[in-house]
Amino acid sequence: MDLDERKFRILQAIIDDYITTAMPVGSRTISRKQGMGLSSATIRNEMSDLEELGYLASPHTSAGRVPSYRAYRLYVDQIMRVSSLPQTEYSLLSSIFSSRMGLMEDVLTSATQALSELTDYTSVMIAPQTSSIARVQLVPLTETTALMVTVTGEGAHKDSVLRIPPGVTPDHLYALSNLLTEKIAGRDITQLPAVMQEFYQEMNGQRELFEQLMESLKKQMQPDAHSVHVAGAARLLSHPEYSDLEKARNLLSTLETQDKLAKLLTQRNGLEFSVAIGPELSEEGMQDCSLVTVSYRVGGGVGTMGVIGPTRMQYGRVISVMEAMKKVMSEALIPQKGSAGQRKEEKDEGKQKE
Repeated sequence: MDLDERKFRILQAIIDDYITTAMPVGSRTISRKQGMGLSSATIRNEMSDLEELGYLASPHTSAGRVPSYRAYRLYVDQIMRVSSLPQTEYSLLSSIFSSRMGLMEDVLTSATQALSELTDYTSVMIAPQTSSIARVQLVPLTETTALMVTVTGEGAHKDSVLRIPPGVTPDHLYALSNLLTEKIAGRDITQLPAVMQEFYQEMNGQRELFEQLMESLKKQMQPDAHSVHVAGAARLLSHPEYSDLEKARNLLSTLETQDKLAKLLTQRNGLEFSVAIGPELSEEGMQDCSLVTVSYRVGGGVGTMGVIGPTRMQYGRVISVMEAMKKVMSEALIPQKGSAGQRKEEKDEGKQKE
């Protein structure tokens, strides 16, 4: 049986009330709502029908009803209203990133914390997957080692230590840095093998060093699925759903396991918005939670941010915050000339010239 207009209105009122109060909702509560115009008896009958249809459940300790997973799914898909973030909050969000930090890790840390504070839930975030390389710098460490610093098109800095074969001077490393950057800057990482073969032709037979460069670049360009930023895990404990210690312990255990969080986010990477509710989350300890995710783009790379909360989450509010965060953070992550990381590279380059 499909929901008629009256059942739909009553279900919406019950969900809205339960999201706000976390208390089972009775027929008298709904009948008193402005504009409902229905008696308690009529509402009780409709609530019984909604329970039979699987949209409501009756807790053992109360005569009121609570929304089911199916009700929340309907709410998100058809009922939920999403409005723009108030200008005061949007301005506050923008001010967090007004310094335009050069290192992406700093931006992700700040963004994750701000997302948790504005929603009052737990926030999680993974960096954009690398799509291109902007610059490579080989910095001498000792006579036999060098630091290879790679700046991605998304502004991330990655590094690894290389063994330097005998006879390779700092000037040689400086020249190789410029040549390698010239070859690969702005190219998609799928073009890396072909470009590196061209680069090898100009390395004068330095196969050992070339193989190390290739191996390091491959490792640096692989997505770091374990680098997950989490903020506000303890915030969930303030919600009555997690007053049960065992339930709270299982959830916190999941939030502390980066592999599980990385899996949840990478599965949704590239989706504009995704809302997973209750049983749709297969991870242990999260069956009473909802996860809202949004993908954001930096250059050609795509990252994912998410908010984890109870199933009675304020979905409209969460999505409005995430829409604003996506816009502000994408702007903040645009690599800026003169950033801290770039100044460091220029300083290292100047040392090599000397």
